[in-house]
Amino acid sequence: MRILLTGGAGFIGQHVRQTLLKRGHDVLAFDSLRKDVHFREKSEQTAPGSFIHADVRDAEAMDRALKGVEAVIHLAAKVGLGVDVGDLPDYASSNDAGTAELLAAMARARVRRLTLASSMVVYGEGLGMCESHGAVVPAPRSEGALSAGEFEPPCPVCGAPLGTTLVSEDTPFDPRNAYATSKVAQEYYSRNWSRTTGSSVAALRYHNVYGPGMPRDTPYAGVAAIFTSALRKGEAPKVFEDGGQRRDFVHVRDIASATVAACERHRDGVRAFNVGSGTPRTVGEMATALAKALNGKPPVITGQFRLGDVRHITADNSRLRRELGWQPATDFETGMRELANSP
Repeated sequence: MRILLTGGAGFIGQHVRQTLLKRGHDVLAFDSLRKDVHFREKSEQTAPGSFIHADVRDAEAMDRALKGVEAVIHLAAKVGLGVDVGDLPDYASSNDAGTAELLAAMARARVRRLTLASSMVVYGEGLGMCESHGAVVPAPRSEGALSAGEFEPPCPVCGAPLGTTLVSEDTPFDPRNAYATSKVAQEYYSRNWSRTTGSSVAALRYHNVYGPGMPRDTPYAGVAAIFTSALRKGEAPKVFEDGGQRRDFVHVRDIASATVAACERHRDGVRAFNVGSGTPRTVGEMATALAKALNGKPPVITGQFRLGDVRHITADNSRLRRELGWQPATDFETGMRELANSP
């Protein structure tokens, strides 16, 4: 297929592009190369004629890029938490308006297949298990409780600490920061477009992605990149809260294979898929694994926190496995060693 890949010069985009090319697809990468993501031009990493340097909000550029395209993989987005209220306009413009421009252009070009990079952050704190009230949506964590070292989110009914559970794709949205809100908006815009045009959407809710090529020392760096950067400087990785935050760390090659599988195999209606390894780990475990792999200083638990961070979010990936035949290929220990030793 002829596939337009937005965000094609980014961390995930480059791995998706490589996977598409290996599977024989004709790929056009599209990227704005915005300076808060790319500190140098990356268009030289793509073959001549297969790259467009433009912003998805540029309607003329989108129309040009979509000529002859059969499917779109939409990765381009402003990422990060978006804790600062001053960041709201950029998230709304880059992610919400950018996706709307893309969808409008796809409608004009009669391109009917979209694979959308969403995120597990749409779930907020997901679901917690209360001994008295069962599965509940955790109440927001207050600044006072976090300052006192009370990190577990409370039951919204009785206030008791909650146990953890996996969330399915049917879990209600509960976005708790600007980035999460923009991802929810992207999904809703895509649903609107699908209903109006009779097109297909696969919304991939990525978990915590890591692997070769991760950005470091930028607002786009994940916690794995931040820990690795500190260790390479001879510093101990600083772990927020008590290190017990549960996440699903998934290798970027597995993200790429899931994205390509969705692009190739999902053809009807709107469907969301959780994309994760299926094995929850704590942030403290990740820091310890990286420190061991780099023979570095052991992690330091700081007790610091950021309002808007979620405590636990791990999701059930069985729908992706069952419906698209996908399986993760890189285990946690192997992935951590590779990340530690990557340039």
